Amino acid sequence: MELKETLLMPKTDFPMRGNLPKREPQIEQKWYDEKIYQRVLDKNKDKTPFVLHDGPPYANGNIHMGHAMNKILKDFIIRYKNMNGFYSPYIPGWDTHGLPIEQALTNNKKINRKEKTVAEFRELCQQYALEQVEGQKTQFKRLGVLGDWDNPYITLQKEFEAEQIKVFGKMVKDGLIYKGLKPIYWSPSSETALAEAEIEYHDKKSPSIYVAFKVVDGKDILSGDEEFVIWTTTPWTIPGNLAICVNADLEYATVAVSGRKFIVAKELVKSLAEEFNWDNYEIVATHKGSDFEYMTAKHPIFDRESLLILGDHVTLEAGTGLVHTAPGHGEDDFNVGRKYNLEVLCPVDHRGYMTKEALEFEGLYYEDANKAVGQKLEENGALLGLKFITHSYPHDWRTKKPIIFRATEQWFASIEALKPQMMEQIKEVKWLPSWGEVRLGNMIKDRADWCISRQRVWGVPIPVFYAENGEAILDEAVINHVANLFREKGSNIWFELEAEALLPEGFTHPGSPNGKFRKEMDIMDVWFDSGSSHHGVLVERGLPYPADLYLEGSDQYRGWFNSSLSTGVAMTGKAPYKTVVSHGFVLDGQGRKMSKSIGNTVDPLKLINTYGADIVRLWVASVDYQADVRISEDLIKQVSESYRKMRNTFRFLLGNLNDFNPETDLLDYDSLNEVDQFMMIRLNELTAELKAAYEEYRFDDVYKSINNYISNDLSAFYLDFTKDILYIDAKDSHARRSIQSVLYHHVCDLVRLLAPVIPHTADEVYSYIPGSTEVSVYLTDMPEVKLYENADEVSAKWNQLLALRHDVLKALEIARNEKVIGKSLNASLHLYPDASKKALLESLNADLKQIFIVSDLVIEEGQAPDQALQFDGLSVIVEAAEGHTCARCWLIVDDIDEAGICNRCSEVVNG
Repeated sequence: MELKETLLMPKTDFPMRGNLPKREPQIEQKWYDEKIYQRVLDKNKDKTPFVLHDGPPYANGNIHMGHAMNKILKDFIIRYKNMNGFYSPYIPGWDTHGLPIEQALTNNKKINRKEKTVAEFRELCQQYALEQVEGQKTQFKRLGVLGDWDNPYITLQKEFEAEQIKVFGKMVKDGLIYKGLKPIYWSPSSETALAEAEIEYHDKKSPSIYVAFKVVDGKDILSGDEEFVIWTTTPWTIPGNLAICVNADLEYATVAVSGRKFIVAKELVKSLAEEFNWDNYEIVATHKGSDFEYMTAKHPIFDRESLLILGDHVTLEAGTGLVHTAPGHGEDDFNVGRKYNLEVLCPVDHRGYMTKEALEFEGLYYEDANKAVGQKLEENGALLGLKFITHSYPHDWRTKKPIIFRATEQWFASIEALKPQMMEQIKEVKWLPSWGEVRLGNMIKDRADWCISRQRVWGVPIPVFYAENGEAILDEAVINHVANLFREKGSNIWFELEAEALLPEGFTHPGSPNGKFRKEMDIMDVWFDSGSSHHGVLVERGLPYPADLYLEGSDQYRGWFNSSLSTGVAMTGKAPYKTVVSHGFVLDGQGRKMSKSIGNTVDPLKLINTYGADIVRLWVASVDYQADVRISEDLIKQVSESYRKMRNTFRFLLGNLNDFNPETDLLDYDSLNEVDQFMMIRLNELTAELKAAYEEYRFDDVYKSINNYISNDLSAFYLDFTKDILYIDAKDSHARRSIQSVLYHHVCDLVRLLAPVIPHTADEVYSYIPGSTEVSVYLTDMPEVKLYENADEVSAKWNQLLALRHDVLKALEIARNEKVIGKSLNASLHLYPDASKKALLESLNADLKQIFIVSDLVIEEGQAPDQALQFDGLSVIVEAAEGHTCARCWLIVDDIDEAGICNRCSEVVNG
C-alpha cells in the first residue's frame, strides 16, 4: 500500500463548482414537487404567527433590480421566521389596475378603444394584467422566493374588490367620503386626476414673468395710480386670476420709477430693481400688507377686477411678495379663495386646452397659451419682465410629462378628520430607518384630503349612484350590496348593467320620483386598491391585523405606507402595520439612477442566468439596503468570490465528515478537547450574533459576520491546523473525532444560518450532511444559542492564544522571507514568554506544535538572545528544524523507520 493511501483525505461528492444557473432550477423544482412551502407552514401551524404583508408590485413588464431586492429581502425574513419558531405565510400580491395597462393595450397591442365597449376593453385589460402576473411570478420564483404562488392576491380578484368596496362603505358611513370642486394634480397627457404618490419631479424650462395690475380701488389709502406687481412661472393661469394675495405682516413699498409707481415687498426692492434695470427709483410710500385687504386692481387682460386678499403662504423667498391667485389652479389659491368667497374659475379642460372662459385664448393648448398670454400682457403694458428659468416641476410618473393644477369635481377621502388618530398611530409603529416616522408624519400633517377618483375605466368603480335631482346617494347598505355583487360577478358588472339593475331590489329615493338613477363612472385611485389590501388580504384570509411588517422602497412613504395607514385607521382606528422597514433604490456602479436612455440598467434575470440567484441574493445581503445601493459587474464578482469561499468551506467540512456517523461518532461538548470546545463557543457566539442581526433585519451584518468567521476563525485558524489530525491520525482517534464533532456542528449550524440568504446552496449542502433526515433544510429549525458553563474561561484563554499566535505567525513569515525556513513545518520555534504568557501557554491543554503548524516548539526559560524577535510579552526565535522529514506527515522528527515515517505515523499505518 502506498503511504498516500493511508491518509484520510477529504472525500465528498459535493461539487466544488456551484454551476448555479443550471443547478438552481432543479432545486427549485424539488421545492415545488415536494410542496416544501406548505410543509413548512404545516410544521409551524401551532406557532405564533408572524405576518409580512406584501406590497403589490405593478403587473406590467419584466422585473427590475428594485423588484429583485425587495422580494429577496422579504424572503430572508419569511425563511428566517419560519425556521425560528413562527408561523409565517407569504402571500405575494400584484397591483393590476390603472393607466399603464390601458396604455399598453392601446399603444403596444394597438387595441382601438373606440371599437370596444367599456366592459369589453376592461376584459382585455384583465387578460393582459393576468399575463403580466404570470410572467413576473415565474421571474420572482426564479429568485428563490417561496410563497403561496398558487394563491396570490391580485387587486382585480372579485373577493379583493368586494373587500375594497366594503372599506369605501365604512368610510362613507363615517362621513369621510365627499365630492368637491378643488384644484388637484391633473395630467393632460393621461387625462386624469393624479394622487401625490403619482407625481415625480423633473427639471422643466418655464417662462418667468412679472406682471403689473393697476389699482382700481385703493380704499383711500393709495392714490390710485399705483400698480401691484406679481410674479409667476405659469402665464397660462393669468386668465384664471381673481385675486392678488399679500402677507398681512410684511411691509410693502411704493416704488416710483420712469413715471410709474409699483408696489412690491420692501425687502425685495433692491433685488427687483436689478431684475428690472431700475437705475433711478425712489420709495415714495410704505404700507403694511394688512392695509391692502379688499382693495381691487384691474385684471391686466380682461375687463374685470382682482381682489387684494391676505394669506400666510405669502413669503419673501421668491417673486415680489405679492402672489398671483387663481383659485382653480392651486391649493393655496383655492384655500385662501374660499375665505374670500372667490369663484373657483378653471378655464382649461381635461386635455389641457383653454376653454371659452379663457376668452380670446380658447382652444390653445395650455403650454402654447404661455406665449399668447405673454404677448397680450406686453401689448397692454403690463409685462415688466420675462426670462426663462429651469426649475423642478411636478410630472406624471407614468407619461413623464408635466402636470397642471386644475379645479375639477372629484371624490375625496378626508385626511383632516383622520389626522389626529393617524398621527397617534404613527408613534405606535416601529420605523426602520427611524427617520421614516418623521417623514410619514410630515406628509400626513400637511395633507387635508386624498383625491380618490380617476377619470379612467380600468379600475374599481366608485360605487355611488345619483338620483334624478343630481343628489349623490352615499348609503353604506347600498355600497355593501354592490360589494356582494362584485364578490359574485366581479366589478365589470358595473359597466355591463344599468344603474337600476345594480341597486338593491325595490330601492327608492326621494330624489328619484320616477325611479331613475345613474351611476358614477369614475374609478378609484389605484392607491385605494393596494391601500385597502390589509382587509382584502389579511382580514379576507383570516390572518392577524395589524400585520407584523410592511417592507417596501422609500418611495412608499407617500404611496403604500401612506394610503394603507389612511384606510387602516379609517377601518379599525389602528395602523395596519406594527413595523415598517424601507429600502433605498438600486443605482449603477457609479451611483447613477438606472435609465434605459443611459443604457446602465442591470437586469436581474441576466445576472441569475450568468451567476445564479444565490449570488444575487448574497449581493442583497451584502449591501446596506436602508440607503440607496449600487450594483455592477465588479460588485457581483466580489460577492461571487465570497460565495466561492463559503462553498469551499462547506466542501471542506463535508469532505472531512465522509467517515463520520453522527449516531456513533459524535462527542458531547464535555468530551471535546479544549481547542474544540473553544470553536464550539465561537460557533455559539456567531449563532447569537447572526440571529440578533436577522431579528433586526441587519442582513449586511449577517453577511459580514459569516464572511469574517469563515475567513478568520475557520480558514486562517481552525481548519488550517486541524488538517494534521484529520488527515494523519487514526480514523477513530479521540482527537480526530473531537474535531469531526466540531466540523459536524459547524456544517449543520452554518447551513441553517445561511439558509435564508442562499437557500439553493443551503439545500444542496444539507443533502450531503451525514444523518440529514429532512428533504429540505427549510424544514429544520435555526440552531439554538447554548449555554456552556466554562465558556468565559475557555474563551479568555484561547482568545489570548490567538493574539500570541498572530505574533508567532509574523515571526515565521519573517523567517520565511529571510530563507531560514521554507514552509512552517520546517521550523523549530523557541518562545521566550513573560510570566503571564508562560502561564497561558502552560494552561492550554493542547499540542502547541500542531496549533502553530511547526515541527518543533520549545518554551525557553530566562532572557531571550539579542537576535530574538520582540513582541508584547514574548520573544521568538525561528530556526530550521533538524532531523528527518516523515514521508507521511511531513513533520521533521528525530527518528524515522525503514519506511521513512515517524513513530506516530507508524502506529497509525501498522495499527
